[in-house]
Amino acid sequence: MKLNIKNETGRLKSVVLGQPKSNGAVPTLEESYDAKSYHTIENNIYPKEQDIISEMTEFEKVLKKYDVEVFRPKIIKDYNQVFARDVAFVIEDKMIISNIIPDRADEQEAYRHIIDKVSWRNIINLPETAHIEGGDVIVWNGFLFIGTSYSPDYRNLKTARTNEYAIEILKEYFPKKRIIDLDLRKNDTKPYEGILHLDCTFNIVGNDKCIIYKNGFVDESDYQLLVDIFGEENCFEINDREMFDMVPNIFSIAPDIVVSDKAFTRLNHHLRDEWGMTVEEIPYREISKMGGLLRCSTLPLVRE
Repeated sequence: MKLNIKNETGRLKSVVLGQPKSNGAVPTLEESYDAKSYHTIENNIYPKEQDIISEMTEFEKVLKKYDVEVFRPKIIKDYNQVFARDVAFVIEDKMIISNIIPDRADEQEAYRHIIDKVSWRNIINLPETAHIEGGDVIVWNGFLFIGTSYSPDYRNLKTARTNEYAIEILKEYFPKKRIIDLDLRKNDTKPYEGILHLDCTFNIVGNDKCIIYKNGFVDESDYQLLVDIFGEENCFEINDREMFDMVPNIFSIAPDIVVSDKAFTRLNHHLRDEWGMTVEEIPYREISKMGGLLRCSTLPLVRE
């Protein structure tokens, strides 16, 4: 397979979509590894497997409607495999295998039949102490936007998934890209006070537009830099509740085609009426209770 990911929105040709089956028991609070999951476990509203299957089936239907080749990881019994984005990610023609948190380490073996389709020369295995997940990496032509945490408490935060060492290594592999690291607010138990991944506070749509949540960044200067790069008129600003609902985490099939949660009425209206996009609306509220949404569920392999 010849990988090709130069941005977030080029016409999608092939993708890995996570696996909703055999999810296992509802985790305990101690077993949760993000604030949104903690919140749903605590409030006894963790999603049922049949609802997760139903929502991901709708997502797959939309992808196939646009002739996208869809791969799926193999099923691991009693294991949450919904969020493909964290297992690996693609930049240009290289697949970077994430050093994901130990709780999810078994997940990568389920992708072996997909990874084996890629030439070994194009696979990057990071050193063990370089931590990064695909939700923190947004590719935009000459730019790489990377979410991280510079908190002195980094090692104790379950939601701090990307460290400075991993960013330095990506600079070595992609020396021609302008890499912008963005310090994200982190909280393991309060979903209104922390950001799991960059794509939960910032995402790119179209050719030059973005969805952004100002309070997701530790330093307002990081938010301002993104606004300066894209232009204020090209930024759709979201509020606290929309961040909690995971509004930035939609998925582009092409510059003018996005898949969005049908609950995102304000965003979907803006995408259609102001930015002239086709919005494929599907239900994804149950999956959102596990700390991820549409972008998190995918691992794009080839875009035009």
